[in-house]
Amino acid sequence: MQNTTDVTTVAHVIQLSVAPVFLLTGIGAILNVITSRLARIVDRSRALGNPNGQIKPAHREELPLLTRRMRWINWAVSLCTISALLVCIVIAALFLGAVTSLDPSRTVSLLFILTMFALIAGLLCLLREIFLATGNLGLRITN
Repeated sequence: MQNTTDVTTVAHVIQLSVAPVFLLTGIGAILNVITSRLARIVDRSRALGNPNGQIKPAHREELPLLTRRMRWINWAVSLCTISALLVCIVIAALFLGAVTSLDPSRTVSLLFILTMFALIAGLLCLLREIFLATGNLGLRITN
């Protein structure tokens, strides 16, 4: 027969972990957007090149910009993925704290703060890439 206190403790930890799980879902959606942008940059880079390896003079200006955009998007993917991993560690720490009867509050707090910093940095990288992409619109219109 199970102890009622153990079931109550696990139920409470599950309630506490619901908010980080929703955060994890949001980060997943953001990663989906970011990887879609990365795919478009890669497709555009491939479209500018040709099988002979020669690049048209009109496209020479755009390739360095695509490289910069790809670098920012790679940072955004990395930082948002780190953020998602930290959320997973937060959830695991909550359950480990319940099972081992240790107080994980400091660890969880630190991990959550790191999660937010990584997410903020990832979103700032995404924003920078968007600025680079929209700044490039003028280049395409004039050519």
